[in-house]
Amino acid sequence: MTVTVRIPTALRAYAGHEARSAVQAASVGEALQALVAKHPALRTHLYEDSGQLRSFVNVYLGERDVRELQGPSTPVRAGDTLLIVPSVAGG
Repeated sequence: MTVTVRIPTALRAYAGHEARSAVQAASVGEALQALVAKHPALRTHLYEDSGQLRSFVNVYLGERDVRELQGPSTPVRAGDTLLIVPSVAGG
């Protein structure tokens, strides 16, 4: 099924300057993997070398942080939108 991934401004340079990308997926993890397959430069910004999503990368399905749901295993439906929100630190 087709879901949309919204890409934050800070990562768009690694995603062909796209603000949104449509991917085929049945789960959040599949959607993110499909996104990095389309835009390989995103991989290092989203994933650790171990393959785990970086701790400062938050992914939302609707208004819910997927960590509060089933993480990467969270199912998605056709028409869903995922939002990637990298945490920003500073002082």
